[in-house]
Amino acid sequence: MNDKSTRETSMPLFLHGIDPLIHLALSEDIGAGDITTGPLVSPKLQGKAVIIAKESLVVAGLDVARRVFRTLDPETDFRACCCDGDRMSPADVVVELEGRMTTLLTGERTALNFLQRMSGVATHVRSYADALKGTRVRLVDTRKTTPGWRALEKYAVRIGGGCNHRGGLFDGVLIKDNHIAACGGIEAAVSRIRNQLSHLVKIEVETSTLEEVRQALASGVDVIMLDNMNIDQIRRAVAIIDGKALVEVSGGITRENLHDLARTGVDVISVGALTHSARAVDLSMKIHPPE
Repeated sequence: MNDKSTRETSMPLFLHGIDPLIHLALSEDIGAGDITTGPLVSPKLQGKAVIIAKESLVVAGLDVARRVFRTLDPETDFRACCCDGDRMSPADVVVELEGRMTTLLTGERTALNFLQRMSGVATHVRSYADALKGTRVRLVDTRKTTPGWRALEKYAVRIGGGCNHRGGLFDGVLIKDNHIAACGGIEAAVSRIRNQLSHLVKIEVETSTLEEVRQALASGVDVIMLDNMNIDQIRRAVAIIDGKALVEVSGGITRENLHDLARTGVDVISVGALTHSARAVDLSMKIHPPE
């Protein structure tokens, strides 16, 4: 029996190109073979299992977990009892599974690793997004992601209620302090890159002082990042910019100071902790004894 739900009729965009990561994770765990399950369980034995929440969490990664089991056996029946983005309470059933018992046992840890990590990011992000409710500020992530997991973690950020900054070095210009040092200043860096970019690409510059803010503004950039500035400096920078560029603030951001930052008039708050400091949540798979 296979789950033919409409949510599986097209592959989610974030899953494109993710198969090598799933194969790597399975290979890492299984190696030459599951030497516990193999001798204990007949490959013909069918079984059922459930994945349950062990704590309050926001679900993310159901399609990835499904893909893990389906990679081992395409006939595995994976029935999600919720959708990515749903809040779950302890003991809630997240997934019902049916298929070869060997598939369920061998795929358990890899599927849970993906689901626990992605749900952990979504749960962590939701707590930040909730703290910004009622404001117009956009909460975004950074490139501080687990190597190889960027597409998954950035998807989990969106599920948690945040937005994505650039996906990598290829899809957004951000002139940082080291670029500025290498080029001899903000004006030189902006002028050099503007001559080589399409008019459709925005330019963002990182600043750490009010003088650098003035230089970035004079260079006509689209976005000015205020890096590790205090609240008073941020307010003064917003006044200097005066709507002539989008204002992003980054560095030293916690859930506790989000509202204070939002009240300064900034447009975007970027937080590396959305991904690099999220912990995996607790989910568990339980096998039903064979009838």
